Amino acid sequence: MIDPLDRGFTLGDGLFETVLWADGTLRRLDRHLARLTAGCEALGLPAPDLATAEALMQQAVADAELGDRRAAVRLTLTAGVGGRGLDRPEAISPEMVATAAPAPPAGGSARLITAITRRNEGSIASRWKTLAYMDNVLARREARAAGADEALMLNNAGEIACASAANLFWVEDDGRLCTPALECGALAGITREAVLALDWEVAEVRAPNSVLSTARHVFLTNSLIGLRTVAELDGRALAPWPELERLKAALT
Repeated sequence: MIDPLDRGFTLGDGLFETVLWADGTLRRLDRHLARLTAGCEALGLPAPDLATAEALMQQAVADAELGDRRAAVRLTLTAGVGGRGLDRPEAISPEMVATAAPAPPAGGSARLITAITRRNEGSIASRWKTLAYMDNVLARREARAAGADEALMLNNAGEIACASAANLFWVEDDGRLCTPALECGALAGITREAVLALDWEVAEVRAPNSVLSTARHVFLTNSLIGLRTVAELDGRALAPWPELERLKAALT
């Protein structure tokens, strides 16, 4: 049960991580928990006990009885009960809960539209997976209303930031592989981080949306879908990147 005074429920005061369960393993769990811990430090929340966090996630998978299916395991940490108003209590008692559900299928292609809803690159909420996700919700709603799968989000300067639930990469006309710099409001995604750690040349750039009008290929990354090609952006057809399968193989 969620206490009606829980700050995560009333104010979005908290963080979450969504981890892929596949082949009996919580994929890249150490990186997810490291990001959660860093997010707690940034937001002034007590760091979670990592052993407890992992145990909750393992139990959520068991309780969901998903068999051999891939699962999306969400760990949510809130600032706990804090009474009315914005001020946190002097002694914060965080709440932590985990849930598991079937994960979306990996692979496939996506159709994107550029959302009107902007990513606020100046907000600390753009740097962590906070419970205040309304901008992402609205951007995805725009995409669904337009018959698309995902929304491309620009920041307040009109630069490419991310998709509503994924990081974004593109291949420019000269073959250069690019992704938005974190300063653009892009989340420091776990799969994004894994791609950047490979022996591939990737440029982290600040770029206006116009560069995508000449991009050869675009693809998305997140922890559940892995790497997903973009087949259409704002009505313009895009071809799959021939190197994408090789990149996928390098990440496994």
